[in-house]
Amino acid sequence: MAYNITLIPGDGIGPEVMEAAKKVIDNSGVKINWEVTDAGAKVINDYGTPLPDYVIDSIKKNRVALKGPVTTPVGKGFRSVNVGLRQALNLYANVRPVKTYAGVPSRYENVDLIIVRENTEDLYAGIEHKVGEEAAESIKIITKKASDRIVEFAFDIAEKQRRNKVTAVHKANIMKLSDGLFLKCAREVANRHKGIEFSDMIVDAMSMRLVQSPENYDVLVMPNLYGDILSDMASGLVGGLGVVPGANIGDNIAVFEAVHGSAPDIAGKNMANPTAAILTGVMMLKYLEEFEAAQRIDSAVAEVLKEGKVVTSDLGGKSTTTEFTEEVISKLK
Repeated sequence: MAYNITLIPGDGIGPEVMEAAKKVIDNSGVKINWEVTDAGAKVINDYGTPLPDYVIDSIKKNRVALKGPVTTPVGKGFRSVNVGLRQALNLYANVRPVKTYAGVPSRYENVDLIIVRENTEDLYAGIEHKVGEEAAESIKIITKKASDRIVEFAFDIAEKQRRNKVTAVHKANIMKLSDGLFLKCAREVANRHKGIEFSDMIVDAMSMRLVQSPENYDVLVMPNLYGDILSDMASGLVGGLGVVPGANIGDNIAVFEAVHGSAPDIAGKNMANPTAAILTGVMMLKYLEEFEAAQRIDSAVAEVLKEGKVVTSDLGGKSTTTEFTEEVISKLK
């Protein structure tokens, strides 16, 4: 069986790390027909947008995409391609597994948690406007439908992966209506999943607890803004964005993307760390239920990182992107 999958190389280091991920997956034995589509800064001049319709059409047709990082200007310019994809395809769940790997410099050991972030609303709904010339206003949207759906998704992950605990993260002590609704929904959903331990925690306290004892947490579920912030913070617990995969998932469509940015300063230098991109490919293979190939790749990456002999400069080595990729392929068993 061959899968038809959309491949979006992205900007900056995207083409390099996505080529690495593609090459590793192709060497795993899984048959994939890659449909390459360009998005991001490189297509704006030709299409007037970083997200042309043909990209969305390709993903709708293939149902699965592997995506590289895309540059998003700060405070000006075009809107995030990631946000556009999430809204156009109703990719309501952002999923980031955060796990320590031996050989990756970190202050912690035995971290193995998943952050599940609601992807379609909250402040990221993009409803904002100026109030005269001296102020601006953003509107926070929290709905029962989206809250129920994302918490159910988190419990489903916990049950499928045989995890023990789901923690809902909120700020309901201050935002009593919006975050209060999210918390109410989380508690109601938890009552339907008695086999999984449930707790809730205020977001600032959660930030402190993750820094103090991240090994105590399993699956965390939260609204959009908190998920964006805490998922990056959690990445820092295990060595940084270069080793953390990610996915945006809807009911029938999934876009898998590395967590890190496009790093234009090192683009084309063959020095980018492709670990996150490769591990994102592992997530994709698990989604396709190609569990054996996914485990082989994950084990190969873990072995290369643990040995520490052929790793990129951000991990303390001197190897190129290509050399790291070939080393992972050589470890596939």
